[in-house]
Amino acid sequence: MAVYAIGDLQGCYDELRRLLDKLQFDPGHDRLWLTGDLVNRGPGSLAALRYVQSLGPAAAVVLGNHDLHLLALAAEPSPRPRKSDTLGAVLAAPDRDELLGWLVTLPLVHTEPALGWSMLHAGLPPQWDIATALACAREVEAALTASPREFFQAMYGDDPPRWSASLAGVERLRFTVNCLTRMRFCTADGRLLLDLKGPLGKEPPGALAWFQVPGRKSASERIAFGHWSALGFYEGDGVVGLDSGCAWGGALTAFRLDRHAPPVQVECPVAATLDVT
Repeated sequence: MAVYAIGDLQGCYDELRRLLDKLQFDPGHDRLWLTGDLVNRGPGSLAALRYVQSLGPAAAVVLGNHDLHLLALAAEPSPRPRKSDTLGAVLAAPDRDELLGWLVTLPLVHTEPALGWSMLHAGLPPQWDIATALACAREVEAALTASPREFFQAMYGDDPPRWSASLAGVERLRFTVNCLTRMRFCTADGRLLLDLKGPLGKEPPGALAWFQVPGRKSASERIAFGHWSALGFYEGDGVVGLDSGCAWGGALTAFRLDRHAPPVQVECPVAATLDVT
């Protein structure tokens, strides 16, 4: 059995199938880990959702910020998509309720101690180990499934910028969402720098990649993540970054978790970003 982690799909369904063919992926024997952002920007969000859901237990998936955005739109009586969204086909699909009902149950953090890997979409503050991340993620998941519309009304915003165990209520939930689905950089003391999106090595003084903060509590863990297309494929510091910019004309990347092997990629055409339905 092979276990492959794949970076952000963002609606690039055709590229996913080409990558799986290249891997000779067999859902009867192999498994996929998907780092979130199944949807948006690319033209095949509906097909991607349908296919990943059809894999059942052969796929482990975490929620990304674009997946949450889709759920937020669906929770509104009169959705107002962004101009760059490519989610119209999902929202109008006859199986919309089934797909979104599945999507809303997905976790924010997935871990398998026997395999020795954990997965999340974006990052962790330096004060968190995986156990803390799992506990905070479960709080968000419970709030999201209990009342999606109420959750999304309070989710957006950049505050609070730094973790404290005393955080409670909406502030605690929002901080957790921002870490697990949005962060790339932070300061040495864990203040989130959510506006920074560039490549590693171009950050301003005082900004650190979340996985390079000295003394971070998750340093002993192996973590697969996505979200950071400007980073591209990255292996080091106990992590593997898998968002290689598929929807932006880059590549879709798979990395084998059960044994070390070079990453496998398929190139993605720039045209994948042009369908704005």
